[in-house]
Amino acid sequence: MASRIDRDAVVATALRLLNEGGLDGLTLRRIAKELNVQAPALYWHFKNKQELLDEMATEVFRRLFRSTASGGPGPDGRWSSWQEMLLRSCGALREELLTYRDGGKLVSGTRMTDDTFAAPMELFLGHFTAVGFTLSEAVSAWWTAYNYTVGLVIEEQSVHPDPERPEIRDPAYDLDERERRLGATYPLAAHAGRQMFGDVQASYDAGLRIIIAGIEANFVQGRRG
Repeated sequence: MASRIDRDAVVATALRLLNEGGLDGLTLRRIAKELNVQAPALYWHFKNKQELLDEMATEVFRRLFRSTASGGPGPDGRWSSWQEMLLRSCGALREELLTYRDGGKLVSGTRMTDDTFAAPMELFLGHFTAVGFTLSEAVSAWWTAYNYTVGLVIEEQSVHPDPERPEIRDPAYDLDERERRLGATYPLAAHAGRQMFGDVQASYDAGLRIIIAGIEANFVQGRRG
């Protein structure tokens, strides 16, 4: 007997519930209850929770790529530079992941269930190679910036776990208490926390620009060599 629910409904419900309890609170039983079906009905579509997480991560990227796959902001669908392309595309990735509780953890290590990712990746890599990057250099540049973005989102969401109330900070990241605890013995580490866990947007932007500067330096050095 076929299930009364479809795969898309399961995923949409799971993503909505993700914002309520995060990955730890997301269970097949909870999703089934929300859909008003018995838990075994979900196994028509997903053999286990990991298969569901893979599909959820893929759907997150589908939603993101619908707005980016058309290219850059220019009239010809191109960015003004590869630097702008990295800044804008990684910034869009970060913003999308932050709309889901544990969004960074969700996409980290999951397997895409279709080829949605390939079109925008082709676009990004093509922009690099069009200005002289080898394919190997282009892949390294994109992969480094991508992993930095996902990794920082994971850290950011440990500080601000609720995407609907991003101003709320986890009490474990009380910056004043951290400075009091570390200040006398580790004054540099104490003050570093203010930058790392204070204005996360500024911290992310600074880190991404460091990565872009490194990519640019390696690119120039490679042409000279």
